[in-house]
Amino acid sequence: MALDIVLPSHRGPIFRFCFRFLAYAGGFILVSGGLVLAFFIYDASTYREDLSFSDIPVSESALNPRRGGPKNLPIADVLVDDDDCPENSKLKQKPKLVILGSGWGSVSLLKNLNPDDYHITVVSPVNYFLFTPMLPSATVGTLELRSLAEPVRRIVQRARGHFLKAEAVDVELSERLLEVAQEDHNGNKQRFYLPYDKLVLGVGSTTNPHGVKGLENCHFLKDIEDARKIKNHILQNLEHACLPTTSDEDRRRLLSFVISGGGPTGVEFAAELFDMLNEDLGRSFPKILRNEISVHVIQSRGHILNTYDEALSKYAEERFAHDQIEVLTNSRVKEVQKEKILFSQKNENGEPVTKEIPMGFCLWSTGVAQTEFCKRIAEKIDVQTNRHALETDTHLRLNGAPLGSVYAIGDCSTVQNNVADHLVHFLRSLAFEKGKDPETVQVNFQEWQGIAQKVKKRFPQASDHLRRLDKLFEQYDRDKSGTLDFGELHELLIQIDNKLTSLPATAQRADQQGKYLAKKFNKLAQARPGMALNDVDYGDVDNAVYKAFEYHHLGSLAYIGNSAVFDFGGLSFSGGLLAVYLWRSVYLAQSVSFRTRVLLAMDWGKRTLFGRGKLIL
Repeated sequence: MALDIVLPSHRGPIFRFCFRFLAYAGGFILVSGGLVLAFFIYDASTYREDLSFSDIPVSESALNPRRGGPKNLPIADVLVDDDDCPENSKLKQKPKLVILGSGWGSVSLLKNLNPDDYHITVVSPVNYFLFTPMLPSATVGTLELRSLAEPVRRIVQRARGHFLKAEAVDVELSERLLEVAQEDHNGNKQRFYLPYDKLVLGVGSTTNPHGVKGLENCHFLKDIEDARKIKNHILQNLEHACLPTTSDEDRRRLLSFVISGGGPTGVEFAAELFDMLNEDLGRSFPKILRNEISVHVIQSRGHILNTYDEALSKYAEERFAHDQIEVLTNSRVKEVQKEKILFSQKNENGEPVTKEIPMGFCLWSTGVAQTEFCKRIAEKIDVQTNRHALETDTHLRLNGAPLGSVYAIGDCSTVQNNVADHLVHFLRSLAFEKGKDPETVQVNFQEWQGIAQKVKKRFPQASDHLRRLDKLFEQYDRDKSGTLDFGELHELLIQIDNKLTSLPATAQRADQQGKYLAKKFNKLAQARPGMALNDVDYGDVDNAVYKAFEYHHLGSLAYIGNSAVFDFGGLSFSGGLLAVYLWRSVYLAQSVSFRTRVLLAMDWGKRTLFGRGKLIL
């Protein structure tokens, strides 16, 4: 706000200039001094000398839990912090909701749940939420690791929940007992059961090895520890390359960086790595290092970023070619050795030829696979036949588990769209009205429209393929009778099944699934008194109170080295620094808390003023 300054009359221009300058300077000093004083007052308020604790009653059941279950383990019916405050005590009798994992899906669920409806317990081997899309930036010092992590206990506390830093190892579905393990203070593995009424699996995935040998010589990029190891390894290679005892051949090998996988993670890491080597290396290291550095991206498909629009993939490849990042498409890694990587690439005749690249660093980023915990669950359930993820129905309920007890979200799961298998269900009410068997009923166009509406409701992802109902009806009415019989309708739905693809293993999918489950659980809690009054605790309650899950793709974006590409539902564009600022803005808005937003902005500012924080091992 501008100061309303009254200037002295009958004075010269120099005097008026000095007067105005001093007035503004004084105002600036007062405001700045006030802000500094306010900061110190707030800082002083964060220290406390009085004791912040008092005697808290703890249930004997929490300190000495009963034993039971198939393995006769302690059963944690009551937790030690259930009586920390009156609010917690009120929730002890609420349905027990256990959430596994602290990733995107679990955090989204926690942030949108009504905290008064459930006794919430989060189990995770790590006590933080990690903003994974920005993890490649942390490997080269563009961002600090603490800027990407939010303590999960803060998030759990807002939901009035409880947190256990432990690992889920097994689940007894019939008895609704989750087996949890963790090392105690003596390093001994301790196991116990955690009872649940509803269990949400958000345990994520692990890296897919694709049967390749030598992955112990690779780095992965899944969590903070991975990023820290990568950062140290890169700097270690740079320091070793400076030694006078390092030969030219070893120096070039140490400075050869290989990324296996041309998806968003691999591409963004390659871009961040090149930016660091190109912009910061010459300031602190001998310039010969910059001349001998090489970055290689090995991609099994025809293009990098192959899930994006083709124009964006080509733009990224052109950008990498400009930056002298080698992109090897149609290539498959055969083996990773300590000092080189072997891969096959098709020649001009389409025949595979084995090649090798000497390397001092390799990042493995080639898709996802099931965790051991998910494999153990799948072995317990006959209908779980997918080798890559746990299958759920469209209400995100785990197929084969007791109805409404176990849900799966995020990378560990896939939604099963078996539209054709539900054909009899769709026809049953229609056949009942006609007094016929569902497999002998003839469906006219009006009845087909009603069936299509039921399909859309139960399988929302099929909506895009059911827009022109008249054309579909005409196409599959083979005998031109004006009706569809069971076989024709079955063939139609099979074709829709074939067009439905698996949902992408991305943060936005997990985030949407977490929000969906939170809304549904809130609805179930609201309906619980009415169901209890009418003695209803069975059947498809989820479908009765809330719609099926529908995924909305919000678009994809990727950083490719001082430029970025965007793919938003058919609208695709790319650009230089302006696109980079937009890319940063999107992720800044998606950050989980105000704290992490401030830290991200500060890190980008520090990078501008002082360069990347990459020179300390």
